[in-house]
Amino acid sequence: MARVEIHPLTPDRWPDFEQVMGPNGACAGCWCMFWRVARKEFSAGSGAKNKARYRKLVAAGPPPGLLAYVDGEPAAWAQVCPRADLPTLDRSRLLKPVDDKPVWSISCFFVRHGFRGKSLMSALVKRAQTFARENGATMLEAYPWKAAEKKSAVTLYTGVASTFEKLGFETVAARAPHRPIMRKRVAR
Repeated sequence: MARVEIHPLTPDRWPDFEQVMGPNGACAGCWCMFWRVARKEFSAGSGAKNKARYRKLVAAGPPPGLLAYVDGEPAAWAQVCPRADLPTLDRSRLLKPVDDKPVWSISCFFVRHGFRGKSLMSALVKRAQTFARENGATMLEAYPWKAAEKKSAVTLYTGVASTFEKLGFETVAARAPHRPIMRKRVAR
């Protein structure tokens, strides 16, 4: 059985993050900037600029998410931070705020090829709950896909609804049947 460890992304773990994201910055030069900047800025920064922005963000702290390791090898990533750090969510027709409660978001996942199908998303969601609580969150929110047909790994970058359901998240809004907004209370 493989040993899975999950750690916050700190500056000393940047090379591991690069390894998980690969030469393309996960998908299309994203480097997990998709929800952080306006679409025009995101597109203009695709690749090296987005990477530099995210590296600066990691250097400034606090950690913006979690890295999963399988037997010591960097394998997966989840962005976990206050929703306020992700302003593009607010401009989304489907994912705009449900209410004015302060929530943390688990907004993105990326699992390296070769490590997919090993329940790393579940492990990251479990650890994200603790990570958010340790950093003052009372509620964790997610924006997964809920679809009957199989989707590509690229499409599922926000997660899979069934994973969140199994871990006790509940749908609080669904402006489209395939894109629920799900929450779980994480406060003690």
